Amino acid sequence: MKQKLFTKYFLATGTLVVCSLTVIMMIMTVVYYQYISETKYESLQTSCDTISSFYKENRNSISGFESQKGIYYIMKNLSDVSDYDLFITDNYGVVKICSCEDWLNTGHCHHTEKMVDKRYFSGALKEKKGEITSLGVYKEPHYVSSSPITAVDGSLIGMVIAASPITGLKSMFSSIGKIYLLSAIIPLCIMFVALYIITYKLTRPLKLMSVAAKSMANGDFSKRIPVTSDDEIGELAVSFNQMTNSLSRLENMRKSFVADVSHELKTPMTTIGGFIDGIIDGTIEPEKEKHYLSLVSEEIKRLSRMVESMLSISRIESDEFKLKPENFDFKELLLSIVLSQEQRIEAKNIDIIGLDGVMSISVFADKDLIYRVVYNLIDNAIKFTEINGRISFAVKNSSEKLEFSVTNSGIGIKSADIPYVFERFYKTDKSRSENKNSTGLGLYIVKTIINKHGGKIWVSSTENEKTTFAFTLPKNDRR
Repeated sequence: MKQKLFTKYFLATGTLVVCSLTVIMMIMTVVYYQYISETKYESLQTSCDTISSFYKENRNSISGFESQKGIYYIMKNLSDVSDYDLFITDNYGVVKICSCEDWLNTGHCHHTEKMVDKRYFSGALKEKKGEITSLGVYKEPHYVSSSPITAVDGSLIGMVIAASPITGLKSMFSSIGKIYLLSAIIPLCIMFVALYIITYKLTRPLKLMSVAAKSMANGDFSKRIPVTSDDEIGELAVSFNQMTNSLSRLENMRKSFVADVSHELKTPMTTIGGFIDGIIDGTIEPEKEKHYLSLVSEEIKRLSRMVESMLSISRIESDEFKLKPENFDFKELLLSIVLSQEQRIEAKNIDIIGLDGVMSISVFADKDLIYRVVYNLIDNAIKFTEINGRISFAVKNSSEKLEFSVTNSGIGIKSADIPYVFERFYKTDKSRSENKNSTGLGLYIVKTIINKHGGKIWVSSTENEKTTFAFTLPKNDRR
């Protein structure tokens, strides 16, 4: 079963916390155990050394049972205070004096019934101050320390041994462990609640992104990710929302483009089909066939221009498209276009203003594409200028860029339409688009070309007065 990121992160972090606390507890236990052991050995050894010193100082007066009672009471007091056994053995491991009350009463106890194992007595106990062993006397291991008793000549005559059971220490550590666990429950609960909340907040944006991505895959671009932090997750959410907005715009543009293309193609195709069907079935009289065939020809040419424009857009927008820049005189290009439209200008008696003030300006750009831009703007200006109107040109020159504008008198463009005039197939006014030569793609192509050159294009208009189209073009003169 596939685990969710929330579950993985929560379990991993929770496991890390528990393991860390467990390791800390183990380290503390080892350190505490070592400290307790060293303290225990030190206490046992101090008692052994005390009894050994006393025995050595009074060895001559300690012979019978009665004389041994004095050292017994010392051993008994030390034993009661520290809660461990103290006894003295001879050099064979036989217990002679013990701190047990039974020994005081009878001279015998359960310790005197056994002998200390020779391995610990003659070897380990003489070489080592303390260890854990049963000595051959106890059933369970004990902490054991010892101190030798020597004769005047230095020979070993006995051993003082102190032993403390380790069961008490085990019980103590068990109690400490229970206290640790009980005291850790509340912090652990608080920690896991906090960890749950933090994990949820960290993974929630990712979960929402997953849901939004699935929705986008199904064509729904309406979902957005709430930005609740200013960290990497917040930046990711912002980037995701920006991507969603871009994809949404692209999807809307795609749908609009398909709808616009379908609409633009449907009208001439319907016209062509209707005329041809009328000729075939005889609805159109033979003497009028030539007239309608000419209309069909015009519609076919219009379709051809539309397809050519769409192919041009596709070519210019593709990543493989490369500009072919060259140095040319912008004034010469402008004058050649205006002269090519002389007949249309004279037919509407349009007054041309500003050409005489244009100076020669060298620019480094794709000449053919810039020609197309200027031609389209002038063509639109002539098309929408009223009879006896005027068209004015202005060219501003700076060290970095050229700014060109063309202004025509006329009905202008409504302010609500201005933001959309450069979109594909957008027609601001059906009455302005009666010309069948229009494909609705000219201004979009113009904007695309200017953007490819790194320039800017804009439009301003005053209704029933004038319209101005202007663009900037980086000069980049490389002659």
